[in-house]
Amino acid sequence: MQVNNRLFEIVYILMQKKKITAKELADRFEVSTRTIYRDIETLSGANIPIYASKGKDGGICLLEEYVLNKTILSEEEQNQILFALQGMKRVSGEDQDVLEKLSILFNKRVYDWIKIDFSDWGKDSTQEDRFNMIKTAILNKKLIEFTYYNSDGNKSTRIVEPLQIWFKDKSWYLISYCKLKEDYRIFKIARIKEIMILQQHFQRELPKEHKGEKYNFKIIQLELEISKEMAYRVYDEFENEAISKKENGNFIVTVEYPENEWVYGYILSFGEHIKVISPNRVKSIIKDKLKKTLKNYL
Repeated sequence: MQVNNRLFEIVYILMQKKKITAKELADRFEVSTRTIYRDIETLSGANIPIYASKGKDGGICLLEEYVLNKTILSEEEQNQILFALQGMKRVSGEDQDVLEKLSILFNKRVYDWIKIDFSDWGKDSTQEDRFNMIKTAILNKKLIEFTYYNSDGNKSTRIVEPLQIWFKDKSWYLISYCKLKEDYRIFKIARIKEIMILQQHFQRELPKEHKGEKYNFKIIQLELEISKEMAYRVYDEFENEAISKKENGNFIVTVEYPENEWVYGYILSFGEHIKVISPNRVKSIIKDKLKKTLKNYL
């Protein structure tokens, strides 16, 4: 165990047990009692109120009512650390001993302030399993293989070096290096199926100059008129800064999205309650799709 970790553990143990002998600590950490006494001197030199007493009832103690925040971190910094750790715990799905330890050291209650659920409303989902497998592959630097359905509905098998999980605009994505395309690619996790972690390792790191927005899709600005009957969707799905109102109560929404089949389908999901104002190219594509749809009912 590294020295810094052992020092932290000693303070944590004393916060729980109040008093312990040097021999008990030496046995726990598999070091000599001389090393433990040096650790006590180091902690004392760092203004931790720790002391050792001799005699029958002697041992190593902390001053009563000591908490870590009195020497190192402000109230706000403590809360930021605990909130961040709790958020990480929800995403990782794993227990984190450090969250419990720090809450004791800070003498604070951990509020259950966040919940992340990958399942759909009304049914179970395998998305959480996919998420956890991808996370495991990233942390262990192992290749993954999966079936992928792109925004056009085309199916392909990919082997990738998973580099980062990315949350963007209400969806989870995988940033990776794709062996098939020999380039960096983004995959929407909801479209990843039949995932498998391979045994091969990789060494690649995500280049710092790569930004998610620069990957494999073109961003366009859309100006949309949406009828007032869709107010619940407008306020649910768009930022206030993107929304303005017309005199007739309809909404004008200006947003930026990747241009692909997803965005066309998203526009069409508003049915008769939406009109594309610009760009003209997207307006023409939507008209063409509506004509093809109408043929299904002739």
